[in-house]
Amino acid sequence: MIVALESASSDPSLALASPDGAAFAVEGWEGEGRQASELLPHLLVLLARAGRELREATALAVGIGPGSFTGLRVSMSLAKGMALALGVPLVGVPSLAAWLAAEPAASAAATRAGAQEAFLLVRGDHEPRVVAGAELAALLAGAPVAAASELAAAFGLVGARSPRRAAAAVAAMAAARLAQDPRGDELERLEPWYLRNPRGIAPSSAEVTMWP
Repeated sequence: MIVALESASSDPSLALASPDGAAFAVEGWEGEGRQASELLPHLLVLLARAGRELREATALAVGIGPGSFTGLRVSMSLAKGMALALGVPLVGVPSLAAWLAAEPAASAAATRAGAQEAFLLVRGDHEPRVVAGAELAALLAGAPVAAASELAAAFGLVGARSPRRAAAAVAAMAAARLAQDPRGDELERLEPWYLRNPRGIAPSSAEVTMWP
């Protein structure tokens, strides 16, 4: 069983999937910045509803961002702790790519990059870019976008699709990686993909594990 966590936005999600990546239990919600207190309780409820136990996990998967600094730190810490305790592999998956996989009709995915900016990944692009929030709606020109409810309301994105099922895509993408390399990522090197430093923090030369 793969346990997947995705909390790069204010609409986090969790999924339980078979080893081939097929999700059989998914939950997403509007977290409103409370990912730190909600992820583990929601995971325990999801496991109970599915009649499964955490010790049955054969792998962990986690969205690595970019997005919410707090959300990414919390989910990464939780995923690493569970992987270490259970002795199972952990795979990091780019969050916005997973959002697009979960929403095939969306032409782009967007998440917060600060109070007035967003990370935007257009389908077909390899990496997200930072755009001004005031320009986001015009750039999308009405095209469907995967975006958290809070961001969609703040930047006027009509008809946005919440990424509340993105963890299922995280699990599927992790399963594909594990089929190629069952060891997963190195726990010591896997870090959130922030793409930019928090306000007031100088650039660092620290090496960050990226999606291949």
